[in-house]
Amino acid sequence: MPVIDGIHDNLKPTRDRIMDNWSYLFAWLGGCVSIGTFSMGASLIGVLNLTQAVVAMAIGCSVIALGLVINGRAGHKYGIPFTIQARTSYGIYGTKLSGAIRAVPAVVWFGFQSWIGAGAINEVLRTFSGFDNIVVCFISFQLLQILLSLNGFKGIKWLENIGSVFIIFALMYMFYSVLNKYGAEVAASVTNIEGTWGLEFWGGTTAFLGIYSTMMLNASDYSRELKRETKSLMQGTLYWCGILPATLFMGLIGLMVSSGTGSADPIAVFSSAVDNKFLLVITLLFIAFAQVTTNVLNNVVPPVYVLMDAFKMKYRTAVIAVGLLAFGTFPWELVRPESAVGLSLFVQTYSAFLGPIFAVMVVDYYFVRKRTLDVQAIYDVDGPYKGVNLAGLIATAVGVVVAIIFVKVSWYASLLPAGLTYYLLMKVPAIAKDFRKGTVFEK
Repeated sequence: MPVIDGIHDNLKPTRDRIMDNWSYLFAWLGGCVSIGTFSMGASLIGVLNLTQAVVAMAIGCSVIALGLVINGRAGHKYGIPFTIQARTSYGIYGTKLSGAIRAVPAVVWFGFQSWIGAGAINEVLRTFSGFDNIVVCFISFQLLQILLSLNGFKGIKWLENIGSVFIIFALMYMFYSVLNKYGAEVAASVTNIEGTWGLEFWGGTTAFLGIYSTMMLNASDYSRELKRETKSLMQGTLYWCGILPATLFMGLIGLMVSSGTGSADPIAVFSSAVDNKFLLVITLLFIAFAQVTTNVLNNVVPPVYVLMDAFKMKYRTAVIAVGLLAFGTFPWELVRPESAVGLSLFVQTYSAFLGPIFAVMVVDYYFVRKRTLDVQAIYDVDGPYKGVNLAGLIATAVGVVVAIIFVKVSWYASLLPAGLTYYLLMKVPAIAKDFRKGTVFEK
């Protein structure tokens, strides 16, 4: 292990890996029970039929699992986080931009999912005590999540391991309640949709993989905590088994319930779907708890690492900063009772930026550096990776332009242009400069 000074311990190569295979599976199962997935399912109403929606979700989840394995190999091998891994592609200063692009969606998701969780808590309080103030619930819920995030991955492991069992049974019950209450309406509305296997279908897969495209970017933040003995095939299996069930349950519930009720508000939907008051409370508390498990794993740690690297913040200071930033995301604007189109558009838009960065990092690690990194040099602020790698920035810009042109399939469309452009530019000494050191182009 190289000696690295002047950087916070959380960003140094991982020494003690705390996740075994079961803990890793539970972390992804708990971390992917996202109300955002419910809203993505709701956004498919009138676009895809039930079969097409299921296939779209399955394809999206499979692409996510594959992407996590591919981009997480460097973190698993060397124990480095995303913000350090990206230095070879973008440079120490250029990484600030790629890190910001990763951090912004996470902060917005943090705010949105906290708002949904706060709505569930507010509904419970209103039912039992008459207290009705979602703003107070939002602030209190956000502060609770900040506190839970202060312990880092050790706290995440504890939270996800305990919560996953509850989440599995709660998802099954919610699915049953929806079918029992709205089965006829769902059958009538969903079966009458002809749907399409064309561009709209692939746009649906983009919507679902777009939710997790943020995690594909910073896959190393997670894989660096997984035991070294876990091979790539097993990693992919763990990702797939964790992500697919949660996505299918939540996405289908969103599609069916919203088509049956005409509402995209999950709190309103479940409040009307569950007749038993006790079970309603359990369901609403599940919604709140699911937001905690998702936020702590997916929407707190990644932007925290970005702030630590970019502004030299301490871990706890960065956690508090991320929590406070989430207050200003206006989450109630993304999903309105009548429609979840705003959230879908948000996902497709930021996917246009995340896809090119993913492509650049993958090409850099596998094709330009042949899976061999000089860890000491990456951490050296005066070393070969100081400054900005123009090849990475230009390639990203090319990918973004193409993705915006094909916004419905933005993530897919951006990969080849960005990756190919980066590879070709790395061959040009005047552009890549010192970043060619240790690559197949070094002379």
